[in-house]
Amino acid sequence: MEYGLIDFLKLVGALGFFIYGMKVMSEGIQKVAGNKMREILGKMTQNRFMGMLTGFITTSLVQSSSATTVMVVSFVNAGLLSLVQAISVIMGANIGTTMTGVLLTVFGFSKVSISSYALVIIAIGFPLLFLSNNKAKSWGEFFIGFALLFMGLDELKHAVPDLSANPEVLEFVKSWTNLGPGGIFSTLLFVMIGTILTIIVQSSSAAMAITLVMCNSGWIPFEAAAAIILGENIGTTITANLAAMIANVHAKRAALAHFMFNMFGVVWMLVVFHWFTLGIAYVMDNYLGLGDPFAQTDSIKWGLTLFHITFNLTNTFLMIGFVNKIADIVTGLLPANDLEEDDYRLEYISTGLMKTPESSILQAQLEVVRFSEYTERMLNLMGKLIVEEKPKKQKKLIEKIRKIEATTDEVHEEIAKYLLRISTNRLSRESSEMISDLHFVINDLERIGDIFCHGTRTFAKKAEQEVELSEEQKKQLVLLSDKLRVGFDAMKANLKEVTSPSKVNFETASEAQRDVYDTVKALNKRLVSEADMDDYNIKSGLIYTDLIMVYSRVNDHVFNVTRDLVGQNR
Repeated sequence: MEYGLIDFLKLVGALGFFIYGMKVMSEGIQKVAGNKMREILGKMTQNRFMGMLTGFITTSLVQSSSATTVMVVSFVNAGLLSLVQAISVIMGANIGTTMTGVLLTVFGFSKVSISSYALVIIAIGFPLLFLSNNKAKSWGEFFIGFALLFMGLDELKHAVPDLSANPEVLEFVKSWTNLGPGGIFSTLLFVMIGTILTIIVQSSSAAMAITLVMCNSGWIPFEAAAAIILGENIGTTITANLAAMIANVHAKRAALAHFMFNMFGVVWMLVVFHWFTLGIAYVMDNYLGLGDPFAQTDSIKWGLTLFHITFNLTNTFLMIGFVNKIADIVTGLLPANDLEEDDYRLEYISTGLMKTPESSILQAQLEVVRFSEYTERMLNLMGKLIVEEKPKKQKKLIEKIRKIEATTDEVHEEIAKYLLRISTNRLSRESSEMISDLHFVINDLERIGDIFCHGTRTFAKKAEQEVELSEEQKKQLVLLSDKLRVGFDAMKANLKEVTSPSKVNFETASEAQRDVYDTVKALNKRLVSEADMDDYNIKSGLIYTDLIMVYSRVNDHVFNVTRDLVGQNR
């Protein structure tokens, strides 16, 4: 059999063609339905069965279990999903990913292949790319990606070497299928091949396509192909775990839970593998009329698809009752690190951009929520500074506030850079507006840090001049701090509406802002009347006035964040 370097490169190119088509199709549909997908994930996870259904629907629509997992991890990080809910969604995603196999088998290996109509589909999608409507452009990408996927699959089928003319090669491959008692070592070997194949191509869907092509060309028998499918289930989780090595603890837990779930499934399947595959063949031959995959090459692709679906459904329903236990185990294996209270670490955007701009924006939003929590920490430290009487403790509090302020400058810069990198992609109008709003938000949060830092200079001046605030002045400043905390609570609640800016509670934030404004106005009015008194301390009054102004200016920026989120500052 003559099969040279050029032929091998054609095979690799065909595989790249297929993977690129899947990437374009998946990204296109995510741009069309990205926000809706996040809303579905946010709402439909009240119990583990709804979570499983959600994972199935989402993965079936976006044709990428990786995209579903990214969104799931993001929601765990944001506190919108518990780890238990996330695991149930990942289980559903495992079932959803079998739809790719169905799609390929039905449309890629039938007598009338989709690839025959690929150019017609591209002709429909191509004009959509030039429309001004971003959603229409995304639909265009989806249609073109869909066509490219099946064109790639067709090229892949033609690029594999024809082994029918060289039966000695088939005999060599078949010699691998009877290793060990009952062929157990052969099964383990093909499981390993499936695992390595998935890690190499970085996509379980691409690995599934390669397996279907090999079966369709008569390279490997049904039981060997089924073992490769089991290996692909392990390979897809190892890929996720490798990616999570540089991610946060929440991503690591979700990836480990995925690995444990799939690994358990492979272990019990290996015990009953022989009888399970015989059962699939019996049902196909006697009830579905699809032939015997052990005897007919044309039936293997249907046997693999049915095996993949049945295995994932069975494994999910076996494990759905142990979701809480899995969550407890991964939490125990991967405990969260206890950081210093003022030790800020980028948690969500430190690992770079996600696979799609929409997922990257979600990560940026989560980092902004953490950013706001650190500005609130400065508010709490300012409150302690007001009532603290010991100079040494005052100095420590001032140093902490200044350290956090220096960190907020760095965080502001990192998030701004991240948003800029997202902007280099072609975005939907909603995504572009969201990035614009987030730029305004981080600017306001950074200004809050600057203003609090200015407040520490006022306290430093107070210490130098040995000026003491009166008990009444301290009391009023603490009251002002408490009222401002209500505004911070409203701001954080609005920032956590990461899936839908339309849910921002503008009225609550507005009421909190007005309350602080009215209090500042009343305090300034009272200050004017007190200034005429004979015992009025001018130095103390100036310090007091400056601190009132600090809270007033912070109040404006806190309310501005909510204005940013509803697009008023855009």
